[in-house]
Amino acid sequence: MNKIIDKQQFSEKVVRLTLEAPMISRSRKPGHFVIVIPDEKGERIPLTIADADPVKGTIDIVVQAVGDSTRDICAKEPGDYLADVVGPLGRATHIERFGTVVCAGGGVGVAPLLPIIKALKAAGNRVISVLAARTRDLIILEPQVREYSDEVIIMTDDGSYGQKGLVTEGVEQVINREKVDFAVTIGPAIMMKFVAKLTERYGVPTICSLNTIMVDGTGMCGACRVTVGGKTRFVCVDGPEFDAHQVDFDEMMLRLRAYN
Repeated sequence: MNKIIDKQQFSEKVVRLTLEAPMISRSRKPGHFVIVIPDEKGERIPLTIADADPVKGTIDIVVQAVGDSTRDICAKEPGDYLADVVGPLGRATHIERFGTVVCAGGGVGVAPLLPIIKALKAAGNRVISVLAARTRDLIILEPQVREYSDEVIIMTDDGSYGQKGLVTEGVEQVINREKVDFAVTIGPAIMMKFVAKLTERYGVPTICSLNTIMVDGTGMCGACRVTVGGKTRFVCVDGPEFDAHQVDFDEMMLRLRAYN
């Protein structure tokens, strides 16, 4: 059982929860995720660790209410408990001094992007973050991203905040004005697909963090399998991050619709 310490409502369907998880908070690195079970009858939900405080023994997760289990998680309040939180899982992000790095996040994808932004900045990179959402209310964690970025570009589909347009337009603005050495993209699969197409055209190495359907988180069930560079990979143990230019996004999006 993991106690909920704090809750922040980002929008109608997106919340940030701070959980008691001392062992996870001490061993977690950027890129790691956890599997959360809300109650005895709940599904296993993979969620990236958005932040951690090893002194307080807490981790932060950001949850979007999509189905019954995520709605149950979002409905919980400080003082309530989650039945189980397993982690840290997956492979940590490879961090080094690349030079200028563009970090492109869409919607709740900004949550897993934040610890990577922090780590890239600490490694001495110039970090330019491009945050995108359909509308202003869906832009999350902007103050925290600004704290660790040299520049932040906001893109909204409806133009209600920042610039009107897609995340790819913000990324291309940066590429056209200065040399970009590396890129990271996290968000909806369709967004990552087109960011990858853009950066490949400009020759910018890019990683993405995949949000596939996941069940056990140990590579046993195969639900999270994707094709990367023509080979089958399992997101839970081989990822969640891969070379974005090698991912078969069309196949991945078909698999994401399996339970629609």
